[in-house]
Parts: sequence; structure tokens; C-alpha cells
Amino acid sequence: MVAFSILSGLSALPLLLSFVQHAHGVSLEVSTEGGNSSSPILYGFMFEDINHSGDGGIYGQALRNNGLQGSNPDLTAWAAVGDATIAVDAENPLTEAIPHTLRLDVKNGASGTVGFTNEGYWGITVDGSEFLNTFWIKGDFSGDITVRLVGNDTGTEYGSTKFSQSSNSSDFTKVSTKIPTTKAPDGAVLYELTVDGGSVGNSSLNFALFELFPQTYKSRSNGLKPQLAQTLEAMKGSFLRFPGGNNLEGASEDLRWKWNQTIGSLEDRPGRPGDWTYYNTDGLGLDEYFYWCEDMGLSPVLGVWAGFALQSGGNTPITGDALKPYIDDVLHELEYVLGDSSTTYGGLRASYGRKEPWPLTMVEIGNEDMLGGGCGSYAERFTAFYDAIHAAYPDLTIIASTDQSSCLPSKLPEGTWVDYHNYNSADNLVKQFSQFDNHDRSVPYFIGEYSCQQDNDWPFLQGSVAEAVYMIGIERNSDLVKMAAYAPLLQLANSTQWTPNLIAFTQSPDAVIKTTSYYVQQMFSANRGDTLREVTSDSAFGPVYWVASNAGNKYFVKLANYGPDPQEINISISGMTSGKLTVLADNDPNAYNSDSQTLVTPSESDVKATNGKFTFTFPAWSVGVLAAS
Repeated sequence: MVAFSILSGLSALPLLLSFVQHAHGVSLEVSTEGGNSSSPILYGFMFEDINHSGDGGIYGQALRNNGLQGSNPDLTAWAAVGDATIAVDAENPLTEAIPHTLRLDVKNGASGTVGFTNEGYWGITVDGSEFLNTFWIKGDFSGDITVRLVGNDTGTEYGSTKFSQSSNSSDFTKVSTKIPTTKAPDGAVLYELTVDGGSVGNSSLNFALFELFPQTYKSRSNGLKPQLAQTLEAMKGSFLRFPGGNNLEGASEDLRWKWNQTIGSLEDRPGRPGDWTYYNTDGLGLDEYFYWCEDMGLSPVLGVWAGFALQSGGNTPITGDALKPYIDDVLHELEYVLGDSSTTYGGLRASYGRKEPWPLTMVEIGNEDMLGGGCGSYAERFTAFYDAIHAAYPDLTIIASTDQSSCLPSKLPEGTWVDYHNYNSADNLVKQFSQFDNHDRSVPYFIGEYSCQQDNDWPFLQGSVAEAVYMIGIERNSDLVKMAAYAPLLQLANSTQWTPNLIAFTQSPDAVIKTTSYYVQQMFSANRGDTLREVTSDSAFGPVYWVASNAGNKYFVKLANYGPDPQEINISISGMTSGKLTVLADNDPNAYNSDSQTLVTPSESDVKATNGKFTFTFPAWSVGVLAAS
């Protein structure tokens, strides 16, 4: 097995040639005239909190079970230190939204340090930045508090601070402190808070709503973990669909994602039981999603609840007049997002620090309403939500959650888009290469979720090449297909509900796993033209597939070789003299990157044209991009 990660520059070409045994040939001529416009927002992200991709993932807050949220919380992730015990206390609520707090009970005559630890989300990422730690304390206390970030197995201290603090038993006092750190070699790190046992003495202290943030992406308050945010930024995506996905719907109407419970101060956010086996803190809430879009230059795609819960075996879709409160709720949400600060909900947004409206242009009504018994009522539900939203905000693009005609109104309102999801095997994705070639152009498509799924825990090379073939088919039809997103996006390797995923990670500061599919998405998204160009070929599609575009004087030719034989490629583009060839390949179609190995990464080579013709050998099972100028 050969990893192309070692190749760079012109030195890559001789080794690429060494793979040639019986290379076949494909000649392409790219037109420099005419062409069709390509969607400017074709590639982007679909996000929901699955696989701890939000809490414990891209959301920067590092402590698990930090607010003891929910109706019956336990001490998951917490442990006592010294001659003391800890318990969940319902008698000393912080707020109505945070009704449980952590009680530290110190025994009579206790000596030495006492306190507690939190293990984070299977560890804490300590990256050497300055951490911000906040919490609330209640109880009669005056003395020193020590906070440390310490190796779970080694006892090595990666950060600490000691400060004097006083509190009383009448009210909670908010505490904020900064912790300078040194980078930890792995994620086996605990958060530890201790006091002198004698200063508490046969009494209790209550602590509430801990927050622990490293330096965040773009230094945003309550922001994103930079290691993951920068990995996404490098993909140069164009949009973000949120908050799901299934995690929008909820297991019941009452457990749906409620926008108004994800805004404002964290002490006013109760969280909710997520749809992927764990509780969501909702620290990553509506405004945080929009800041994410703003900081990465992404167009937001807001999903709104449409009267249908996820696990609807016994749940009846809400229809008729009963929909009105939920339609009103969506209109309130949209006023919060889009309204002037003089409006009720726009004013609420402004009071939370965002005076200007958010630049929302796209709203999706529901999620996968063709599944679980939602189809029969979706036409009615979609129409009710559409009519209300369109009347109030006629410039918004409205997206239906399915493209299945049997679930939709007999005539979709003009300008409506449809959402199509495609989880499939590698071979079937390749068979669907021409899926949109002769499709009706009257209704634009959003491919909101797609990836190769065939009992693989990690994206593997053949599957990623198949995704590239499918993406080439999408890009060739990007007058019709406006947006497309691989899904799921992120995965904490310690706690995973769905595989495969685009990007995996652990709490080690450097453990971001870029899969073979990540590299395909990055190569395609970062090399985009605005005009699709006609390509004349001496061969039919298969096993080599291609699409060409340009932006000004720069041309992009994307290629995929879904086969076991190398291919001799000739690409002619009039006036071009040089270019950069990026190739993702391996002899083994089953090669994959994981938390234990990185076998396949892209190579880059400078290439020259002779009379406008580029000639190179394209390896078996490969994806490539020629950027020529």
C-alpha cells in the first residue's frame, strides 16, 4: 500500500508513473467559450448534534454534564476529591432552566484539599491557549479556590490558577477566572476544582453551570473549538444547514428543537434530550449557528419544525388548525432572525448583543417528511407553513424536505426548492452519475445529505471515489442542483451513533482525522469555477468521469477514476500553459484513514502544458483536480 501523502511537487510524477502497467487513455478538450452558470453555493455543510459533533465537538465548552440539565440528572463525568462527597441538589436551583446544582459536602474535621473533577467528553482538549472558566457558587465561604487541568493518568499539570473567593448561602455568585495552559500530549486530562477542607468544615457548597473554554475560533464568546472549525474552514464551503436533520424533529412534539430555548444567557437554556442518545446542552444555539456562518462566510439554511416528530410510530402529525401555534412560533423565530430591532423579537435579538438582522435567505420546512408516516400529511403541512412564511417574508427561498411528488402539493409554489437525500453503496452512487442530466429544470434541488454507506465504519477510497463520481454528476448539473452536503459531518471517536462520517476527532489537541471523503470534498469545494464548460472527449464516461469549469482565466478540471487500471489523461485547454494537479489515490481501493492510521492524503504536482495540452497518468481508484492557468 502506498500513501501519496509523501508526494509533493514534480517529484510526485515519477512515482505516479511507477504505478502504470497497462494504462488506458482518455483525451478531453475543454471549450473556452459559452457554457452554463454553476451554482455559487454548490458545496457546503449539513450539521446536527450527532456523534457528539456539537457538545463535546465543535462547540468549544469542554465539560460534560456541566449544567446537570434535564429532569433527572446524575453525576456522569463528575467525581469527588479528598475527604468530601458530591451530589445532585434539586433544592438550590440556579434558575428555572437550570434547576439542579452540584453540592459539595465536606465532612466534619476534613483536612487537605477537597473538591471534584470533571472528565470532559472522554477527556479535555488542552491546546496551550488560555482557558476561560466560569461557574456559580452558593454557600458561606471565604478562601482560596484552585482550578487545575491535570493528566488523568500521569498527574501532570497542564494549567492551574488559584484565587481568593467569597460567597454566601443566600444567593449564587458568578465566578470567572482564566487558566494559562501548556499543550497536553493527549486528551487524558481532567478538570479539577478544590478548596481547603478546613475552610468549609462540616458544611456544603453548591456549584452550578460550569463553563470551560479554550481560545475559540475567531475569539468568539461561547464559540467553536478552533481545531475543528479550522478544518471546516479549509474546505471553503458555502452554506450551513442547521440544526438538523433528525435533531430538529425530536422524539415528540414537546422534545423538538425549540429555538427560543437556545438563545440568551446559558443559565436560561434548559437543553433537551437530543435524538442521538445524549442530552443536548443547547449552548450551541440559534445565534451561535449564525455566528458560525458569519465567521466562515457561509449562507445559513435554517430548518424549522413542521408538525411532525421523528419517532412517529405512535405520534400523529399535527394538521389543520392545530398547526397554528407552531406556525406562529416559526414566524416569531424568523422575526428574531430577520426583524428590525424595533420589532418584538428583533428587539430581543438586539438585547442579546446582535442589533443587525441575520442574513438569512433560505428556510427548509421540516426534515425527511417522506419517512415515518409523515408523507401523507406533508402537502398540507408544507402549504400551511409556506403560505405564512412567504406572506411575511416573500424574498426567502423555501425548501421542501423531500422531492417525492406523492408527499408534495400537486403544484409547488414557484421558486420552491426540494431536498433529496442519498445514502448509497459505492456502485450505486456511480450508477447515479447521470441522475440529473435529463431532469426537469423547473424545480431546483438541494441534496441535503449524501454519502457512501455500505457497512463501513470509515470512509474508504473506493467509496470516496464513488462520491466524487456522483459529485461530478452534480456539478455538471449545478444549474439545477443548487447545493449539496456530505452527511454526517463530524464524529467524536469515543461516542459514535452513526458511521461513516466526514471528519472524526478525539480530545487530543492534534487528533482531527481527515478521511478520504474529506479530501474529496475539500478538493472539489476549493476548486470551483462560476461557469461550466463543454468538454469534448474521445471516450464515454466510465471508468473515468470529468467536469470542467472556469473562473476568469483559471480553469478547473475535476476527474475520478472508478476502476483498477491507471489511465493516460490528455486535457487540452486553449491558452493554458501551467497548472497544479492534485491527486488522491492508492493501489488499495479499501484504504482508509482512521484514528489509528492515515494512509491516503492528496499529492500536489506542478504540471506544464504543451500547446495547451496537459498529459499525465491518472492512477487507479483516484480523484484529481487540475487547476490550470
